[in-house]
Amino acid sequence: MIKRFLPQTLLGRSLMIIVMPLILLQVVSAYIFYERHWYTITRHLASSLAGEIGVIIHLMETDTATPPQTAHLGPVLGLLEIRTALRKGETLPPALPAPRFSSLDATLRHELAAHLPYPFQIDTQSYDREVAIDVQMPEGVLHIVVSRKRLFSSTTYIFILWMVGVSLVLFAIATVFMRNQVRPLRRLAISADRFGRGLDVPDFKQAGALEVRQAATAFTLMRERIQRQISQRTEMLAGVSHDLRTPLTRIKLQLALMKDNPDIANIRNDINDMETMLEGYLAFARGESGENAVAVNLGALLDEAAKAARREGAAIDLHVEGEMILSLRRDACKRALANFLSNSQRHAEHISVRAGRRDDGVVITIDDDGPGIPADKREDVFRPFYRLDTSRNRETGGVGLGLAISRDVIRGHGGDVTLDASPLGGLRVQIRLPL
Repeated sequence: MIKRFLPQTLLGRSLMIIVMPLILLQVVSAYIFYERHWYTITRHLASSLAGEIGVIIHLMETDTATPPQTAHLGPVLGLLEIRTALRKGETLPPALPAPRFSSLDATLRHELAAHLPYPFQIDTQSYDREVAIDVQMPEGVLHIVVSRKRLFSSTTYIFILWMVGVSLVLFAIATVFMRNQVRPLRRLAISADRFGRGLDVPDFKQAGALEVRQAATAFTLMRERIQRQISQRTEMLAGVSHDLRTPLTRIKLQLALMKDNPDIANIRNDINDMETMLEGYLAFARGESGENAVAVNLGALLDEAAKAARREGAAIDLHVEGEMILSLRRDACKRALANFLSNSQRHAEHISVRAGRRDDGVVITIDDDGPGIPADKREDVFRPFYRLDTSRNRETGGVGLGLAISRDVIRGHGGDVTLDASPLGGLRVQIRLPL
């Protein structure tokens, strides 16, 4: 449950590791500040104000002079940011409910109750910068207006702004540093993906932290070893191909000098079959490592493969959804598509080919109305030299390498091939290629 809400990228998770302790530290600091500083100062300020109001009420009660001496307290009250007005003959209205979650209201109410002998009401909501206090005295209601600054310290806002501002600056710095650390990993992943699809990675540079550089060094050494092995295998296969073709060529020349008879014709057919099988074996072992990837219009490539299959007598319905430009080894992909179409043509009367964009890739679907392949055999047919026809009759197929070579080509481009039942009643070949 928790993993679904966690960031998926390394940058996101790294920032979460940095931000979560920072947020926790801020929460703890804010709690301690509220408990030890803000609440204490607010309580002391409220107590001081309540004491001053108590003194004013006491002076009013004991002032019997004519005119009252309290009338001369105006300048003093002005310095204290307090205004008073006695509304004779009035009484306090019914008490309003105290606002919720207002620590200022609760603190001031508690201190006034401790200093005043009369009922009172507090209004902390009607004024933005002032607080009104009404005290019920014997002769009327004493209306007191106090500046709100008397009840809290401005250091509260300074502390919050400082805490939030510093946190944002630290978060921005952490984001920049983490992005710089993650970027080499992203480049390494992109380079590994390109190399896995058979594309060249000539501009790969080692960068980042020590561990990232070690991974990049290991990738570079691995790439060099694989390229060296591929080069050595290609050279060896070229030599094997030459050595095997030479005696076959001599045999064919000797047969050409002999008189035609049924035995000679059978030998020629066997030699032709041997050459075909040899080409298939070498093509499977060699792969398509010698061809570079280029930008290819997939629709045009499918059209060429379909036209070639139609010339062989295949009935193909082709539909391509818009223009799709992919980085492909053109000849290798064309041969892979030809292998799939040839396999369908060999067993079916009608073939349907569809291609279109799906999410972040391209899907090519080949449907036919042939007998199909049993579900438990659909993965086996991709194994080298495997054939459904165990007699290995040349009339029913090749040497069992066509599908293996084709899927190897598709996977070399970062895609995949799957087989399924077709709505036409035969086999469905679904090819997925990344954009």
